[in-house]
Amino acid sequence: MPQVQLRFYEELNDFLAPALRKITFPHELTRRTSVKDLIESFGVPHTEVEVILVNGRSVDFSYIVQADDRISVYPAFESLDVSPLIRLRDKPLRDPRFVVDVNLGQLARYLRLLGFDVVYRNSFTDREVARIASEEKRIVLTRDRALLQHRIITHGYFVRAVKPREQVREILARLDLYRALRPFTRCLRCNGELEDVDKETVLHQLEPKTRKYYERFRRCKACGQAYWKGSHFNRMEKLCDYFAAPLAGN
Repeated sequence: MPQVQLRFYEELNDFLAPALRKITFPHELTRRTSVKDLIESFGVPHTEVEVILVNGRSVDFSYIVQADDRISVYPAFESLDVSPLIRLRDKPLRDPRFVVDVNLGQLARYLRLLGFDVVYRNSFTDREVARIASEEKRIVLTRDRALLQHRIITHGYFVRAVKPREQVREILARLDLYRALRPFTRCLRCNGELEDVDKETVLHQLEPKTRKYYERFRRCKACGQAYWKGSHFNRMEKLCDYFAAPLAGN
């Protein structure tokens, strides 16, 4: 039976069986297969892969694996210039816009708090998430590996952390989004952009005490939700500061 030699690098090892991590290992070829399908057969979503070298030569996902190939699979590079190599998608998404899977609702809310454009609904199907990602050029955030294996998804990230606050910090560090933070600019309810408005414009939405003690307001352009710096604001500011603090080693 023909064989290939495989090696996965860095965080791609998170998806492998323990016995296969951080080593070069043999794999028998039982059928004709693309390198994309071969990689995903080990549970590694193609959205996590940035560069593939076969026998020292860069290839794309369509490459048909041959007997005796030595295949090295790399994740996205943060600081190393790999421009001479073939990247596996047309271009990075410099404008960080997300679609978030159904099991990450609190993460979606926190990212909106930080000013990111985040599409989320707790009734999304995997097919809907994939379609939105493809049509609107959004990055998929999920803890479902199978979702990231949809062919039409080009940009996605498998969230490792379990707790929502740590998920936010992980994503900011992994995607290097600190300079993109714009807290308190999006609606937590619907993702619309906020704008400053006169008090009279939202007066009918306010409780008596809010009318009495607050003068400055913002309103969502999409759904009309009113916002002001109430008693919860200091807590939310501290939360934003916590998210914005880079993780150790970043």
